[in-house]
Amino acid sequence: MPARLKLFLPLVVFFGLALLLFRGLQLDPRELPSALIDQPFPAFSLPSLASGETLNVEALRGEVALYNIWATWCYTCRVEHPYLLKLAQQGVPIYGVNYKDEPEAARRWLAELGDPYRDNIVDQKGTLGLDLGVTGAPETYLVDKRGVIRYRHVGEVNERVWKGTLEPLYDELLREDS
Repeated sequence: MPARLKLFLPLVVFFGLALLLFRGLQLDPRELPSALIDQPFPAFSLPSLASGETLNVEALRGEVALYNIWATWCYTCRVEHPYLLKLAQQGVPIYGVNYKDEPEAARRWLAELGDPYRDNIVDQKGTLGLDLGVTGAPETYLVDKRGVIRYRHVGEVNERVWKGTLEPLYDELLREDS
């Protein structure tokens, strides 16, 4: 390679990396697909926030349900919480995964704001979150009655998300499972 071309090599590499970085910044993390779609919910053995009894994936199968990753330190979780209460009042089964949080703080939070969850899995070390590929809270998984993950939503569940995406999928799974 001629010496003059070698002078431009760092510039070409720089622009190539800049292009890759620019392209990566345009990706929306909420649209990143989960490798677990159409896969069983990961096996776990973790305590219940309410009772302290050990919960596992087998105990939570049998119905179409939402699994909501939440924490007291998560501002967006607080914003979505009233809508989860509304869904629970409408009969939508929701299980919480209290992610990397202090159980006592989580119990106080639910006592103060209301508890939309049928049960809460204490994932204090984040092991279940790691197995799910959680990128942060909140995240919500739609799981069929056989325990298979059918959809993953990253971010707040609100009326727009429920009516536009989750409810149609939820209703479809209810029809399939009946």
